[in-house]
Amino acid sequence: MPRRIIIKFHFARKLRKEQTPHEIKLWNVLRNREINNLKFRRQYKIGKYIVDFCCLDKKLVVELDGGHHNEKLYKIKDQERQQYIESQGYTVLRFWNNEVDENLEGIIEIILEIIKK
Repeated sequence: MPRRIIIKFHFARKLRKEQTPHEIKLWNVLRNREINNLKFRRQYKIGKYIVDFCCLDKKLVVELDGGHHNEKLYKIKDQERQQYIESQGYTVLRFWNNEVDENLEGIIEIILEIIKK
């Protein structure tokens, strides 16, 4: 296995072990096929990117963003990243961390709407 792939694999594992409180909260809803019996993976690699959550069956990516994603550099990087992921056939949903705290049910409703399409 090439060194870059090994590094990415270990980085994804590290991210899974060091989830943010918001990721943990959403993961507790997405895990164990709790939504329409669909399997979600966390810290899943798509190309050179690692996404927060991914449902391969529906080609759906869910990303959680902290306040730093509002900075110009992060906005540019996020846009490039999202364009690549969408070019691979995925739908990308982005939510702010505070939305997880304030409206988790609304996030789940949006995910369900996208899954039904």
